[in-house]
Amino acid sequence: MCGFTGFLGGKPYGDGPSATALLQRMADTLITRGPDDSGVWHEAAGDSAIGLAHRRLSILDLSPAGHQPMACHAGRYVIAFNGEIYNHLDLRLELQAAGHAPTWRGHSDTETLLAGFLAWGVRATLQRCIGMFAFALWDKKEQLLTLGRDRLGEKPLYYGWQGDGEHASFLFGSELKALKQHPVFAAQINRDALCLLMRHNYINAPHSIYQDIYKLLPGHLLTVSMRQREPVMEEFWSLPEMAQTGVANPLTGSSEQMTDELETLLKSAVRQQMLSDVPLGAFLSGGIDSSTVVALMQAQSSQPVKTFSIGFHEEGYNEAVHAKAVAKHLRTDHTELYVTPEQALDVIPKLPGLYCEPFSDSSQIPTFLVSQLAKQKVTVALSGDAGDELFCGYSRYTLTRDLWAKTERIPRGLRGPAASAIRALPPEAWNKLLAPVQFLLPGSLRHANMGDKLHKGAALLSAQQVDELYLKLVTHWEPDGLVIGGREPLTALRGAPLPLTGLDSVQRMMALDAITYLPGDILAKVDRAAMGMSLETRVPFLDHRVVEFAWRVPQAMKLHAGVGKWLLRQVLYRHVPKELIERPKMGFGVPIDSWLRGPLRPWAEDLLSESRLKREGYFNPAPIRQKWAEHLSGKRNWQAQLWNVLMFQAWLAEQN
Repeated sequence: MCGFTGFLGGKPYGDGPSATALLQRMADTLITRGPDDSGVWHEAAGDSAIGLAHRRLSILDLSPAGHQPMACHAGRYVIAFNGEIYNHLDLRLELQAAGHAPTWRGHSDTETLLAGFLAWGVRATLQRCIGMFAFALWDKKEQLLTLGRDRLGEKPLYYGWQGDGEHASFLFGSELKALKQHPVFAAQINRDALCLLMRHNYINAPHSIYQDIYKLLPGHLLTVSMRQREPVMEEFWSLPEMAQTGVANPLTGSSEQMTDELETLLKSAVRQQMLSDVPLGAFLSGGIDSSTVVALMQAQSSQPVKTFSIGFHEEGYNEAVHAKAVAKHLRTDHTELYVTPEQALDVIPKLPGLYCEPFSDSSQIPTFLVSQLAKQKVTVALSGDAGDELFCGYSRYTLTRDLWAKTERIPRGLRGPAASAIRALPPEAWNKLLAPVQFLLPGSLRHANMGDKLHKGAALLSAQQVDELYLKLVTHWEPDGLVIGGREPLTALRGAPLPLTGLDSVQRMMALDAITYLPGDILAKVDRAAMGMSLETRVPFLDHRVVEFAWRVPQAMKLHAGVGKWLLRQVLYRHVPKELIERPKMGFGVPIDSWLRGPLRPWAEDLLSESRLKREGYFNPAPIRQKWAEHLSGKRNWQAQLWNVLMFQAWLAEQN
């Protein structure tokens, strides 16, 4: 794993020693992504200049032959590359068989990629690749810059034009902090993107927190030149297309046959991702996904696999005991750490620097802690991310489907008045009104805060279709009235829906999550937390062969008799006893709600003070102060909504 950055244009910044110094400054911001080596390359490009800079975390080919930026043997291409191509040795054999192989200087996958680009072209090479990647490629012959990002968005890549006239430069890099070192970077906050952060807790691609700076969409190539300054996009792999094709052409055969096929495919993905010239291990929570990855690693390893988990002493937040039981059964070399509140709280000041744009999924804290723990023994860690999106693991899928079925029974003309009637009384008034009659309700319908539940239900009643209902369930804030001067961009979840023809409501939610939530939240969270510790993470479920297979699995094999991830469970039960796995899904969280009322209260009060919010001018203070007061009183739990605002405020303070 590595980090890279660079610029195109801006001749005043592209001459000799000044260009070298600038590129080195940009690269040095990425030192945790690549502490082992660094390199810069630049040259005049007509009336402008091109520059690439790289920081290297040595995983494969630790020799100088893996140094970047790297030129191809023919001299046409120069590349800065971040990622791993797991099948690159197979690609070398294919190149050799076709007579296209150069005299290899080393055994890095970067050198393999360059040879493939020369022989087959960029798009055709990437379609042959199994891996995760982001890269910048300069074509000396065509004077053309190409940026590329892997199919599912494991690796980050930002880009955009900054500056005017002869100072205009096209900037790009693995993280925003590298782009900010360039003299023309404007650092103008994008209030529209802030709306997205408030709704989701992350900023959806292609948007970023800065004006005119974007994230390259997964599965896309971008080309730009000084002759053609408007970037041209090309998609080389499409998840919506794969989902539609898979659902339209489902697998046939018995459940045993499908279990065999899935196990074989996952074993192959895990085996390829265990290729490393440095120590390797895995995160283990004890859940279905991470346990499957670890089981298949151990089944193919002659030595105990190094596994890592963290635990919390707070009830309801501790999965370490389950991870330990799985590790004991599989006989891994297991390391666990029980985190004190003080250790977790110590992470919070690091978050604005780790996440170079504001990001507010609070599981970023345990993710950093488990990365910190793993880095003490390994340089590469496999994770179980993406199992939920591929095999129907989130309970919100069936919850939304069932809620919609009930909502549809209510005539549309009555839904609005019913919602208004519920909202006419505040939650605490409903609590007082219903308290005397709660004993008449079935146990499953009794709640300590019925008013809160009713208000949430009222918000859902206004949905006109199942996609809208799902958006409401995953929304933290409605940005209108909260973000001053912001207008929420259209996304696949809101206003710009994808066709996803032939998918039922649950399959649509799975696909939408894989397109938005998976790269925007889950993969960004893991990448930044792990890279902050110079730890490479790999995700076997995101081998595109596994993804394409998963979309061909009949839905009844994923969600079976109300049980999600049914087929994946069958693979796991071949390696781990069922009783070690079967339990309610817990997630990877920390008790932010109680911390905000306790040790974090002074920090939060400072960031959420009415005077500060007014002075900075990004938020309307009234709704924030209301939620803060309700949270402190214990009447409501607004931890997710408050964490959204707090993470932006903390990030903003870091920028000044």
